[in-house]
Amino acid sequence: MAELNKTVANGLEAYYEYVAAQVHRWVDPLSNEEFWRKPYPYGNSVGHLVLHLTGNLNYYIGARVAGTGYVRDRDREFTDKKPPQKAEALQAFDSTIAVVVETIRTQGAEDWGKTYTGELEPEAEDRFQIFVRCAGHAYHHVGQLVYLSRELART
Repeated sequence: MAELNKTVANGLEAYYEYVAAQVHRWVDPLSNEEFWRKPYPYGNSVGHLVLHLTGNLNYYIGARVAGTGYVRDRDREFTDKKPPQKAEALQAFDSTIAVVVETIRTQGAEDWGKTYTGELEPEAEDRFQIFVRCAGHAYHHVGQLVYLSRELART
Protein backbone atom coordinates (compact mmCIF):
# COMPACT_ATOMS: atom_id res chain seq x y z
CA MET A 1 0.00 0.00 0.00
CA ALA A 2 2.90 2.36 0.71
CA GLU A 3 4.11 2.07 -2.89
CA LEU A 4 0.63 2.80 -4.25
CA ASN A 5 0.34 5.83 -1.97
CA LYS A 6 3.71 7.10 -3.17
CA THR A 7 2.70 6.57 -6.82
CA VAL A 8 -0.60 8.40 -6.34
CA ALA A 9 1.02 11.29 -4.46
CA ASN A 10 3.87 11.65 -6.96
CA GLY A 11 1.49 11.56 -9.90
CA LEU A 12 -0.83 14.17 -8.44
CA GLU A 13 2.05 16.43 -7.39
CA ALA A 14 3.55 16.26 -10.87
CA TYR A 15 0.21 17.01 -12.49
CA TYR A 16 -0.51 20.10 -10.39
CA GLU A 17 3.02 21.36 -11.01
CA TYR A 18 2.48 20.78 -14.74
CA VAL A 19 -0.76 22.78 -14.60
CA ALA A 20 1.07 25.63 -12.86
CA ALA A 21 3.84 25.57 -15.47
CA GLN A 22 1.25 25.72 -18.26
CA VAL A 23 -0.52 28.65 -16.62
CA HIS A 24 2.79 30.52 -16.47
CA ARG A 25 3.72 29.56 -20.03
CA TRP A 26 0.62 31.26 -21.39
CA VAL A 27 0.14 34.04 -18.84
CA ASP A 28 3.66 35.31 -18.15
CA PRO A 29 4.09 36.98 -21.58
CA LEU A 30 0.92 39.06 -21.10
CA SER A 31 1.04 42.63 -19.86
CA ASN A 32 -1.07 43.57 -16.86
CA GLU A 33 -3.56 45.23 -19.23
CA GLU A 34 -3.80 42.11 -21.42
CA PHE A 35 -4.14 39.92 -18.33
CA TRP A 36 -7.37 41.73 -17.41
CA ARG A 37 -8.73 42.48 -20.90
CA LYS A 38 -11.58 40.36 -22.22
CA PRO A 39 -10.97 39.64 -25.89
CA TYR A 40 -14.73 39.17 -26.30
CA PRO A 41 -17.65 41.03 -24.75
CA TYR A 42 -18.76 37.72 -23.20
CA GLY A 43 -16.63 35.34 -21.18
CA ASN A 44 -13.71 36.00 -18.90
CA SER A 45 -10.33 37.60 -18.89
CA VAL A 46 -7.19 35.55 -18.32
CA GLY A 47 -6.87 37.29 -14.96
CA HIS A 48 -10.30 36.28 -13.79
CA LEU A 49 -9.61 32.67 -14.75
CA VAL A 50 -6.42 32.77 -12.67
CA LEU A 51 -8.41 34.17 -9.72
CA HIS A 52 -10.97 31.41 -10.25
CA LEU A 53 -8.35 28.64 -10.26
CA THR A 54 -6.82 30.13 -7.13
CA GLY A 55 -10.17 30.32 -5.34
CA ASN A 56 -11.20 26.84 -6.46
CA LEU A 57 -8.04 25.15 -5.23
CA ASN A 58 -7.87 27.24 -2.06
CA TYR A 59 -11.38 26.20 -1.13
CA TYR A 60 -11.68 22.58 -2.25
CA ILE A 61 -8.20 21.49 -1.21
CA GLY A 62 -6.86 24.26 1.03
CA ALA A 63 -9.90 24.81 3.24
CA ARG A 64 -11.66 21.45 2.95
CA VAL A 65 -8.63 19.11 3.15
CA ALA A 66 -5.71 21.09 4.57
CA GLY A 67 -7.85 23.12 6.99
CA THR A 68 -6.42 26.51 5.98
CA GLY A 69 -9.57 28.42 6.91
CA TYR A 70 -9.86 29.96 3.43
CA VAL A 71 -13.28 31.51 2.81
CA ARG A 72 -14.27 31.63 -0.82
CA ASP A 73 -16.18 34.37 -2.62
CA ARG A 74 -16.66 32.61 -5.97
CA ASP A 75 -18.65 35.40 -7.61
CA ARG A 76 -15.92 37.93 -6.86
CA GLU A 77 -13.40 35.77 -8.76
CA PHE A 78 -15.21 36.86 -11.93
CA THR A 79 -16.58 40.29 -11.03
CA ASP A 80 -13.98 42.05 -8.87
CA LYS A 81 -14.00 45.69 -10.01
CA LYS A 82 -10.57 46.33 -8.46
CA PRO A 83 -8.66 43.15 -9.17
CA PRO A 84 -5.05 42.73 -8.06
CA GLN A 85 -2.10 43.37 -10.33
CA LYS A 86 -1.08 40.45 -12.52
CA ALA A 87 2.03 39.75 -10.43
CA GLU A 88 -0.03 39.63 -7.21
CA ALA A 89 -2.63 37.32 -8.78
CA LEU A 90 0.08 34.96 -10.04
CA GLN A 91 1.82 34.98 -6.64
CA ALA A 92 -1.46 33.97 -5.00
CA PHE A 93 -1.91 31.22 -7.60
CA ASP A 94 1.64 29.94 -7.00
CA SER A 95 1.11 29.97 -3.23
CA THR A 96 -2.09 27.99 -3.72
CA ILE A 97 -0.32 25.40 -5.86
CA ALA A 98 2.27 25.10 -3.09
CA VAL A 99 -0.52 24.42 -0.56
CA VAL A 100 -2.02 21.79 -2.88
CA VAL A 101 1.33 20.05 -3.38
CA GLU A 102 2.14 20.13 0.33
CA THR A 103 -1.32 18.77 1.14
CA ILE A 104 -0.78 15.91 -1.31
CA ARG A 105 2.55 15.14 0.38
CA THR A 106 0.89 14.90 3.78
CA GLN A 107 -1.74 12.36 2.70
CA GLY A 108 -1.13 8.88 4.01
CA ALA A 109 -2.60 5.81 2.34
CA GLU A 110 -5.59 5.92 4.71
CA ASP A 111 -6.28 9.62 3.97
CA TRP A 112 -7.21 9.29 0.29
CA GLY A 113 -10.43 7.45 1.11
CA LYS A 114 -11.57 9.79 3.90
CA THR A 115 -15.02 11.25 3.43
CA TYR A 116 -15.05 14.58 1.65
CA THR A 117 -17.68 17.30 1.43
CA GLY A 118 -17.52 20.64 -0.32
CA GLU A 119 -20.02 23.19 -1.47
CA LEU A 120 -21.06 22.69 -5.13
CA GLU A 121 -19.06 19.46 -5.31
CA PRO A 122 -21.42 16.59 -4.39
CA GLU A 123 -19.72 14.12 -6.74
CA ALA A 124 -16.49 14.08 -4.75
CA GLU A 125 -17.13 11.67 -1.93
CA ASP A 126 -13.53 11.20 -0.80
CA ARG A 127 -10.24 13.08 -0.83
CA PHE A 128 -8.81 11.24 -3.80
CA GLN A 129 -11.84 12.22 -5.89
CA ILE A 130 -11.54 15.92 -5.03
CA PHE A 131 -7.87 16.00 -5.98
CA VAL A 132 -8.68 14.38 -9.33
CA ARG A 133 -11.72 16.58 -9.96
CA CYS A 134 -9.77 19.75 -9.14
CA ALA A 135 -6.92 18.65 -11.42
CA GLY A 136 -9.35 18.17 -14.31
CA HIS A 137 -11.08 21.47 -13.58
CA ALA A 138 -7.74 23.28 -13.52
CA TYR A 139 -6.62 21.87 -16.84
CA HIS A 140 -9.98 22.70 -18.41
CA HIS A 141 -9.28 26.34 -17.57
CA VAL A 142 -5.69 26.05 -18.84
CA GLY A 143 -7.25 25.27 -22.21
CA GLN A 144 -9.27 28.48 -21.96
CA LEU A 145 -6.13 30.40 -20.97
CA VAL A 146 -4.35 29.11 -24.06
CA TYR A 147 -7.23 30.20 -26.29
CA LEU A 148 -7.57 33.63 -24.68
CA SER A 149 -3.80 34.25 -24.75
CA ARG A 150 -3.70 33.46 -28.44
CA GLU A 151 -6.63 35.76 -29.09
CA LEU A 152 -4.97 38.57 -27.14
CA ALA A 153 -1.80 38.12 -29.21
CA ARG A 154 -3.83 38.58 -32.40
CA THR A 155 -5.40 41.88 -31.29
